[in-house]
Amino acid sequence: MDRTSLRRLARWTGKLALALSLAACGAPASRAPSPPPPQEPAREMAATPIAPAAPVPTPPAVRRGLPLPAPHAVTTHEDLRRQAAMRMVAANPEGTYMGEVPPELLAIPVLEVELNQDGSIRHIRVLRKPTQAEDTIEVAIAAVRRAAPFGDVSRLPKPWKFVEVFLFDDDRRFKPRTLDD
Repeated sequence: MDRTSLRRLARWTGKLALALSLAACGAPASRAPSPPPPQEPAREMAATPIAPAAPVPTPPAVRRGLPLPAPHAVTTHEDLRRQAAMRMVAANPEGTYMGEVPPELLAIPVLEVELNQDGSIRHIRVLRKPTQAEDTIEVAIAAVRRAAPFGDVSRLPKPWKFVEVFLFDDDRRFKPRTLDD
């Protein structure tokens, strides 16, 4: 396979993965909504213990409240997404989790981040708003802003954008979908 074919395959695979993750998480379908189920009396549910996520070591600079280390220049869009996701986790140590994603998520906002040539944020667009816990959109946007800049992107073809899916648990902590591999 030549490079162009590999790039097309990588883009298609990324779009397919995003579509499948949104479909699995209850993204709205393009069909008419079904009527709501009848309300049942509230019952207490037994708490199902979930194994705690493995702690992620926080870089010393972040623990002390110092700025993040300078990002490196990226050469592929995949490098950009991975570096951005890792910087979001490092910049938000108390607001993130790593390890296995819980079986039920609180909210799944999706953001498109457009960058300037130096990796600073040009524009953030909300691609998917969760139907509950809408405040998680602002948490995700703030996390992206704290993690910026994302490195020199001038070597990448335009547009200088990436999409991130934020997987929020019940404690309103998130994990970037990019790191869920």
